[in-house]
Amino acid sequence: MSLDLAFGIARTGLLATQRALANVSQNIANAQTEGYTRKEGAATATNANGQGTGVRLGVATRSVDAALVTERNARASDAAAADARQRLLSGIEAAHGSVAAGDTLGDAIGAMGDSFLALRAAPGDPGLQRQVVADAQAVAARFNQVGQAVGEARGQAQSGIATAVRAANAALRDVAALSVQIVATRSSGASTAAMEDARDAAIARLAEQLPVRAIHQADGNLTLVSGGMTLPLDPRRDVLSFDETAIGPTTWHGAGGLLPGVMLGGRDVTAQLSGGTLGALVELRDRTLPRFQAELDVAAGTLAARMQAQGLRLFTDNSGNVPDMALPYAAAGSGQVGFANLVQVNAAVLAAPSLVRDGTHAVAATVGGPTAFTPNPAGGPSGFATLVSRVTEHALGATASAGNAWAPIATTGLGPDGTLASSFMAQGAVADFAAALTGAQAGARADAAAALERAGTLRSGLDARFAAQSGVDADGEMAAMVQLQNAYAANARVMNTAQEMFDLLLTIGR
Repeated sequence: MSLDLAFGIARTGLLATQRALANVSQNIANAQTEGYTRKEGAATATNANGQGTGVRLGVATRSVDAALVTERNARASDAAAADARQRLLSGIEAAHGSVAAGDTLGDAIGAMGDSFLALRAAPGDPGLQRQVVADAQAVAARFNQVGQAVGEARGQAQSGIATAVRAANAALRDVAALSVQIVATRSSGASTAAMEDARDAAIARLAEQLPVRAIHQADGNLTLVSGGMTLPLDPRRDVLSFDETAIGPTTWHGAGGLLPGVMLGGRDVTAQLSGGTLGALVELRDRTLPRFQAELDVAAGTLAARMQAQGLRLFTDNSGNVPDMALPYAAAGSGQVGFANLVQVNAAVLAAPSLVRDGTHAVAATVGGPTAFTPNPAGGPSGFATLVSRVTEHALGATASAGNAWAPIATTGLGPDGTLASSFMAQGAVADFAAALTGAQAGARADAAAALERAGTLRSGLDARFAAQSGVDADGEMAAMVQLQNAYAANARVMNTAQEMFDLLLTIGR
């Protein structure tokens, strides 16, 4: 081997070692940086005409398992969806009250029933009559409170959709811009590892809004797929759009509805959104919360209608009307949609509490329904207990009259468009139905919390695997630095030795 060749080989070794040391230094400096992956270049031997000429260190690359990254993003999407559900459902759970404290909707109806039982023993007692009215007001207030909480949560879901769309668009623009840079940089032969880290971070942000899968291409570009949709990548414009509008119990998204959908290229893709914050908010706005509202409306409407059927118009809306429970929930004229938010104690009963003993109107007998009833006339006996007995035995019970069950409380055909169904079985008595809906609605928040914990646990495990495979091991990098320093010293020694030999040859030549 000539001295020139030895000198050249040592020089390439120094340069390769310098670049490797730069990679190691960068790795150590960013060991705690979120989303950073270990960078390293592959060393390859160079030769000319079969003669070794040195070593070359390739551009910095990263070792990342694309399948593992996709799985991490999926769990992050699950966690974001569960977190959105938990946040919005927490207010509804609080509004329902606590079973342990005995202040739920079912408890309020039960307390009103107890007051009617006490009144039955002493129908003429004005204090007991006022107590019935006060407990009825508590029932109406609880319906109003929970209905308001559902409405507020649905409004938050509507606003949250707009926020999630903006966040998704921002992430999509970042992915698009970085992909353009990666393609251009890779074609020039330079390292794109840092840009790929940044793009992965942008995809992770996007995955929190909606589940995505990245399909990588050989030139460094990629395709993003979500729910069967291919998401366009354009750094100059928003891909998704959403017009935020007012929302209420009678509005919905879909055929005939007035609520806007999430648009992709002029096409409504709301039905294809599933998972992530965006999918969870759509589910809450369009299905879960309208179902909650309908269940409350049906419970309040059934209570009012059954009281009315026995001769006591105790509960009405703010216009003095009682819903027609014989009609489908969303049918015109049923008066059921939003009734829980409006229900109140009849103004006539508030003005004359003795009506809870006497009745407000006469009832004609119906086949399979309530028996006939005539109210206690003015000046009638103070011990008149007929109405109170009808209320305790039938209006608050499971039968319309002896041996005749009430029509089942609706658990299907719910929602403003009539397409939703409850997650629990129909109950005979209103208090039992109210207890079931409280359990289901309050339990939804607990279900979301459990899902969030599961997703977090899975994500933590995947994070550990990712860190072991693609993260920075500070101890390992320090060991590599020592090895590289030794290699640098060895190459430097070769160059020094070559220099000394050159000097000696020059001296001999003189």
